[in-house]
Amino acid sequence: MIERYYSAPKTIRRLRTGLSGPFIDGFAEALQQQGYSPSMMIRSLHAASHFGWFVQRRGGAFSNINERTMEAFRRHLLNCHCYQIHNRRNTGYHACFGMKRFHRYLISLGICPANVAENNCATEPALVTDFRNWFRIHRGVAEPTLRLYCRGAADLLETLGEDVCQWSIGSVRQFMMDRSSQCGAGTTQRLITSLRAFLRFLSFRGYIKADFHLAIPAIAHWRLASLPRCLSSEEVERVINACYGDTAARIRDLAIVLMLCRLGLRAGDLAFLRLDDIDWTNGTLQVIGKGRYAVRLPLPQDVGDALLRYISLRPQDIGTDRVFLRNCAPVRPFVSGDGISNVVDRALQRARVESPARGAHLLRHTAATEMLRHGVPLDQIGLVLRHRSIDMTAYYAKTDVVLLQQIAQPWPEVKA
Repeated sequence: MIERYYSAPKTIRRLRTGLSGPFIDGFAEALQQQGYSPSMMIRSLHAASHFGWFVQRRGGAFSNINERTMEAFRRHLLNCHCYQIHNRRNTGYHACFGMKRFHRYLISLGICPANVAENNCATEPALVTDFRNWFRIHRGVAEPTLRLYCRGAADLLETLGEDVCQWSIGSVRQFMMDRSSQCGAGTTQRLITSLRAFLRFLSFRGYIKADFHLAIPAIAHWRLASLPRCLSSEEVERVINACYGDTAARIRDLAIVLMLCRLGLRAGDLAFLRLDDIDWTNGTLQVIGKGRYAVRLPLPQDVGDALLRYISLRPQDIGTDRVFLRNCAPVRPFVSGDGISNVVDRALQRARVESPARGAHLLRHTAATEMLRHGVPLDQIGLVLRHRSIDMTAYYAKTDVVLLQQIAQPWPEVKA
């Protein structure tokens, strides 16, 4: 396998010797299947060989390496002279990531134990674990939200003690005030949300009084005080035109941007969209949003054409039914909606659009305001955006300045 990337017999013999030698060809094949470029494969193969020699000189074996071994290899790279043996100084950034790729490959073969450097779930209090499982089952909360909520709950237990029966309203409020003085408004608001959820869980279990969550004060915030941040119609067209092209990356980006602009989807909706969610016969798309709330949306013609073109060029041997995949190696589905937001950010940069905000949610706001500009009623906009309350959709009514001018009352003159 490695003969495809090396022509010197001496280099091939060196890579196939040592502790990593028996696994080098299989590792090269795995990297090729994951879509790595030849240059990155060569760096990773040298890093794997380097790591094997390092473990062997320490008298170890792959079956007993752990995080300490990998950290020792990272320190070794800072003052490495192995190039005198390997005729190649493979240190620094690429060597560290190549070692990690090789380690993951050995884990997949069962050679290395799947050691986890830090397992939060194993060390967190039992009450937080119970809270995590309860919230996942009964509220359908996504894993990133669970991690945020459990982090605040664990901090509260660590500070006030695990005997929640001894807590007082004053101590809980003081904890919140202390934390809020150390962070900004956004972080404080997220902490308030997570702590209130945890306290409601404790009251549901009967550990504390039912109104205990009221001990957490609210932060001063007026949700409807500002205008929705969105793009103009001309800027939307520039962003869409910036995604046209014949490369796989541009074809994927066009499908993503069109779905966000036309349907007002969230980034997570696209990151976890599956092939079975698309009904080509009826021209609909099933989206499972927050709280596992599923709804079917109509698939516009231009969106369907862009999506079909991408799926026809999408790699089929990845072993996943997720629609959208990363273009850079390893080729795999997006882990979260952050990858979708990065696609939007790059499209904005290519279009040279100075936007008031970044990320996929900007296009969701833009889709809502575009529907409002074309006379779509608020209740229908709420159905497309999957809002639970009409009050949330009414937030976008503030962008219809022409209509607001018709109902705005003149400001009375004040005479001195």
